[in-house]
Amino acid sequence: MRPGPTTSRRAPRGATRPSSRGAKPGRDLSRPLPAALSWGVLSAFAAALALGLILDVVPWWLAAWYGAASLVAVAAYGADKAAARRAAPRVAEQTLHLVDAAGGWPGALVAQQLFRHKTRKRSFRRAFWATVVVNVLLGVGVVALLGSPALVSGGITDRLGG
Repeated sequence: MRPGPTTSRRAPRGATRPSSRGAKPGRDLSRPLPAALSWGVLSAFAAALALGLILDVVPWWLAAWYGAASLVAVAAYGADKAAARRAAPRVAEQTLHLVDAAGGWPGALVAQQLFRHKTRKRSFRRAFWATVVVNVLLGVGVVALLGSPALVSGGITDRLGG
C-alpha cells in the first residue's frame, strides 16, 4: 500500500536520520552564520572604502586591489563549488585562504553566500574570519603608513566642516 497524502513518511522513533548530502562522519560542520552578518560586514567595508576614496584617505589602487582580488576569490570559490558538485579535484582550502588574505575576502563573502559554499565547516570559517580581521588591520596600517594628507593635516575634519 502506498502512503496517501495524510500518511507520514517519517522514520520510526529513535532511528537516526541520514546525514544531508553525504556528509562524512567526524566533519566539523555546524550551522552557518546568519547571511546578514556577511552582508553587513561587506556593506560596512564597502561604505568605509567608498568614504575613504571620496575623502582622499584611501588610495585608488588599494580599492582597485580589493576589487581585483575579490574577482579572483569569486572565481576560485565558484571553481571549488563546481568541483565539489562533480566530485572532481578541489581547490585547496589553503589557496582559498591565501586569496582571502590577499584582499579577496569581500569577493569570498559574496561567493560564499551566492554559491552557499564553505559556510558550514567550522575550521574553515574560523580561518576565513581571521584573514578578514588581519586583512582589514593591514589595510588600515597601509593607509596610515602612507601618511595620506587627509589623515596627517586634519584634512578630514576640514572637509567635514569641523
